[in-house]
Amino acid sequence: MAGIVCRIASRVISSQAACSSVVAVRHSHWFTSVLSLKTSIAEPKKKKKVDPRREIMMKERLKKKLKRLEKVPPELIPIEDFITPAKCFDETRIRDAPKLCFEESERRAHLLKEWSRYKYSQHQTEMDTINEALEAQRQALDELKLESEELYKAALSPDMDLFPFQHEGPSYTPPVTNYDAPEGKYNDVTRVYTQ
Repeated sequence: MAGIVCRIASRVISSQAACSSVVAVRHSHWFTSVLSLKTSIAEPKKKKKVDPRREIMMKERLKKKLKRLEKVPPELIPIEDFITPAKCFDETRIRDAPKLCFEESERRAHLLKEWSRYKYSQHQTEMDTINEALEAQRQALDELKLESEELYKAALSPDMDLFPFQHEGPSYTPPVTNYDAPEGKYNDVTRVYTQ
């Protein structure tokens, strides 16, 4: 059946295209699927006859191997957190600081001083801005106090709607005895060892 399909397909291809295009079609996915159809319908292979004595010997060998494995004591699973790597004990691994030339050390010291000056000026401008805002707020409150005492008290009272926050004080109830605290969610990254 598959041979007939292959012959018909090759005749159709050869009649529709010239010889040069047949080579290109032969390497197409359609032609390979037809070839795989031909090989897939092949007859099933005959089962080899197995010698029963040989089969029994194989089973005995497997039993002996299992007995040997049972005699060996189980290997303990290492706790990796407690094992210090051997390379950490090597005394020659101590790294010294690189020796810098005079120009490089001076350049780094100058750079560090410039950075500290920049951060100091940045801090000073921030503090000046905060102080100016606080002084302006104090002056505005003083002017408001002269205008109306009620508005001044309302301005000093905290606005609870600005940041909605509710807080209850600590409870002094004793802890529940024999309380089993639930574990939180976590990602288990424990290695699994097979023996």
